[in-house]
Amino acid sequence: MEPTHLFELVIAMFLAIIALHYAAHRLGLPPSVALLAGGALLAFVPGLPAISVDPELVLVIFLPPLLMDGAWSIAAGRLRRHVIGIASLAVGAVFFTCAVVAVVAHLIFPSLPWAACAALGAIVAPPDAVAARAVLQRVRLPRRLQILLEGESLLNDASGLVLFRFAVAAAATGAVSAGEAGGSFLVLALGGAVVGIVVGTAWFKLVRLLGDEYLIIAASVLLGWIAYLLGEQLHVSGVIATVTAGLIMSWHQHTVLSAAMRMRGISFWTVMIFLMEAAVFILIGLSLRDVVERGGGFATVISTMGLPMLAILVALVLARFAWVFACDFVVRLCTALGFTRAAPLGVGGATVLSWAGVRGVVTLALALSLPEGFPGRDFILVTAFAIILGTVLIQGTTLGRVIAWARLVEPESERARLTMSQAEAAMAQAQFGIVQSLAYDAEGKLIHPQLLERYQRRATSIIDYAEKTEQYMPVLHAHFDVILEAVAIGRRELIRLHRAGDIDDETLRELERDLDLEELSAISAKA
Repeated sequence: MEPTHLFELVIAMFLAIIALHYAAHRLGLPPSVALLAGGALLAFVPGLPAISVDPELVLVIFLPPLLMDGAWSIAAGRLRRHVIGIASLAVGAVFFTCAVVAVVAHLIFPSLPWAACAALGAIVAPPDAVAARAVLQRVRLPRRLQILLEGESLLNDASGLVLFRFAVAAAATGAVSAGEAGGSFLVLALGGAVVGIVVGTAWFKLVRLLGDEYLIIAASVLLGWIAYLLGEQLHVSGVIATVTAGLIMSWHQHTVLSAAMRMRGISFWTVMIFLMEAAVFILIGLSLRDVVERGGGFATVISTMGLPMLAILVALVLARFAWVFACDFVVRLCTALGFTRAAPLGVGGATVLSWAGVRGVVTLALALSLPEGFPGRDFILVTAFAIILGTVLIQGTTLGRVIAWARLVEPESERARLTMSQAEAAMAQAQFGIVQSLAYDAEGKLIHPQLLERYQRRATSIIDYAEKTEQYMPVLHAHFDVILEAVAIGRRELIRLHRAGDIDDETLRELERDLDLEELSAISAKA
């Protein structure tokens, strides 16, 4: 394909993303479902060239920034608090699911070597970070379940990649010991964490030296790729390196980035991640044609592989249910015996956690990276795609209903000690205290009376609101509705002045920025 045609295809893909997102919004579907289905339909449009996905390139382009985005937005405090539960899902559940799928695959095809069955298990075992984010963005979960799913999606790819590499090596050499695999996993994980700490610390130092906000934003965007590529070059886990660097960046960004850097950087980053996430699902759908052709066509795939693929999908889902419910039973037993104070998830929470295991780009990339001549390669590739399709279309579309059925309640232990209103009151008191100390000159004369009155009135009103939030809520919404109307009128007048030639472009942009900030502040306060 010529470079200009490739560029045209990329532009067409982004236009398709916009159209499919709009269609998903109008139809009330998860965008991931619309994008995957749309990409699959586009794959068979007459005249459109077949899309062949390079697995290594897909992982390098898409995985680091999407992992970085997850690490940036994850709650670090809750991540530490639930590290055992996250490790249970990211490592234990992946290993257990891999074993279950391998056994089922070998029962269905006894002639398929155990190493090939294990490779299939490793490919489909880890739920995908991109797919999980796409599903979780549309649902509201208690904080504990949210952090378990987010933490699992950040770390389980490392487990799946290690298992996959050892399964492929076992198929080539004949045997790999479990002890060797476990030791290698430990080295890869610890090595990746060290690389992530080095890269994250280097970013922290670099930000303090650069000074220019655009250079800092550019360096921050590149951080994920740097950590991932360096980790892979040093033969440790690039996934762990990226996540570790992202956590360091997330922790320090509140103190080293200015407000302007944060607003501009987040705006750019949000759009980039939106396009990358959408492109992943489009590419998965577009790759359907190549997958089906490898399997011998739709008729051959369905007649010869339909039931085995369904059996493996069911085994995959049931294995996750078994692991999650078994772990929840252990937590319940330990709590009853007084070994821990951790609260079990309960039937509803465990069901939601089990049902949220959606697969995506990592599964497809690993399947495509199987070497030519690998035992059962075509079956593994078709099965991997079927599992992506099944989990996204079935679990992705029904997760909201499962959450509604579960009627989940936030445990008291997971709630923050202060509400948002109480935190605002504490901030207002601290601000009033410093203004009060600076409002007088050295002789004790009041030199900033209006400023002092403003911050005193603000502190008093916010404290009062924090104590009577429910009572003031309707009045507060009406208050900010008036502010938003005033902003809209001000914006229209500003544009009229500019169109009439009474103000120049610089004045328009400066005053428009002030209105934008006022509007964002009012919308945030009203939410």
